[in-house]
Amino acid sequence: MPSSANHSKKRLYGRKQGRPLNIERQEAMETLFPKREIPEDIVTQNENIDPDSLFEFSPAQTWFEIGFGNGEHVKALMERHPDFGFLAAEPFINGMGAFMRSLADDDHKNVRVWMDDAIMVVKSLQTNSLDGIYVLNPDPWPKTRHHKRRIINPDNLNDFARVLKSGAPLIMATDVDDLAEWMATQAVNHPAFEWTAKTADDWRVMPQDWIRTRYEEKGEAAGRKQSYLLFRRK
Repeated sequence: MPSSANHSKKRLYGRKQGRPLNIERQEAMETLFPKREIPEDIVTQNENIDPDSLFEFSPAQTWFEIGFGNGEHVKALMERHPDFGFLAAEPFINGMGAFMRSLADDDHKNVRVWMDDAIMVVKSLQTNSLDGIYVLNPDPWPKTRHHKRRIINPDNLNDFARVLKSGAPLIMATDVDDLAEWMATQAVNHPAFEWTAKTADDWRVMPQDWIRTRYEEKGEAAGRKQSYLLFRRK
């Protein structure tokens, strides 16, 4: 499989902070975030990290959620699967602060976080080391000249294919129709992935056991429909 060009390049677009953090989020960032952060010095983008080694226990499975917003989805996964390890990337400090605040009362140990470009971590993971990847409601970058910034593209799919185990799922979702078509097309055309959908309902209807977030509910209230794009590593 062709390797991505320029492995050391960081590709992160947009602002990293909006409104100032409230006191609770700021305290969580100061106290909990350093305990749960993936150490910067090991993110070398040289396929060097065994993700299981990041945890204080041996995870039954290890998953990566890329761009978790305020962390509702990944927190629900952590509580549903306490024996799993979760890597979770979110570049915006407001979202990371909200997530850290939500964990502060329990100090969950089955998550490690990264507040920067998620692809830097992907490029640092060992081959065939992840049991699944979530990319939920990523930035649509609607302008044509910005489509190259979309997280689902051939280079990133190459990296996802390398780190995913055989048969592992790549789970994507969006309520932006144009982006749904883009993501499905990119993944269908990639030789390492196969779409699990057999009928239109497979991507239009919410999968069983799906974890709904406030973002998804807000979109539905505004009349937007979620597309559920479930692919599998061949």
